[in-house]
Amino acid sequence: MSDQLPESIRSAVDVGDEASNVTPARLLIGRAGSAYRTSTQLQLRADHAFARDALRASLSLDASPMSELADRFGLFEVATQAESHEEYLARPDKGRRLASGVAETLRRECPNGIDVQIVIGDGLSPLAVSAQVPAVLSPLIDHATARGWTVGRPFFVRHCRVGVMNDIGDALDAQNVVLLIGERPGLATAESLSAYLAHRPGAGDTDAQRNLVSNIHPSGVSSEDAVRRILGLIDSFMLQGRSGFMVKESAQPTTLPGAGGR
Repeated sequence: MSDQLPESIRSAVDVGDEASNVTPARLLIGRAGSAYRTSTQLQLRADHAFARDALRASLSLDASPMSELADRFGLFEVATQAESHEEYLARPDKGRRLASGVAETLRRECPNGIDVQIVIGDGLSPLAVSAQVPAVLSPLIDHATARGWTVGRPFFVRHCRVGVMNDIGDALDAQNVVLLIGERPGLATAESLSAYLAHRPGAGDTDAQRNLVSNIHPSGVSSEDAVRRILGLIDSFMLQGRSGFMVKESAQPTTLPGAGGR
């Protein structure tokens, strides 16, 4: 049928097809009058509903797949000052601070002054955590250990915002903290994970002192590439004695053993 369309319309259709192959963004998707086509509108509503569900989801260390990680790595749960999901959404500041007594718990359960402390936070998409963390956590710990770095006992922070890294750094005096946290759900995907990294985080630090590997999911940054980039950034932190906007990712990414020299 497209062969019967005028050349200008056929070209627009071809460009739209090419765009859909390289980006999930809704580009050149056509219209019906002044509105979306019915199929586009229905897909948009479905994606919006999935994003809302992801935001309201809850994560449990007693349920698969997190229970397997808890058994293997001794994951345990702590909380921020946000006492409910509603408060977490309304008061981001409370999600940036550990609840009373948690610092003492961390000092009791985790080694102090280690090279790499990995933290898991539910963030704005617990679904992203359950979908992506199982593929990231184990190789990240294995490759960090293989480099001779000391790796702390990982733990899970409920109602977590990125700024909680400061309290964790103060509590454990870790050289480097890696926070794996669910990204804000979007209409392209609601299962995207971020890895925030900081060298010696502490009170008063902002995003300027942190680095980020984002968009970790099968259609974005793969788990293998995410691990490689995280390790490469930690290498740079160790070398430069700092993290943040002054530290750039290397053009030659860190190679993982057994990754075919990639």
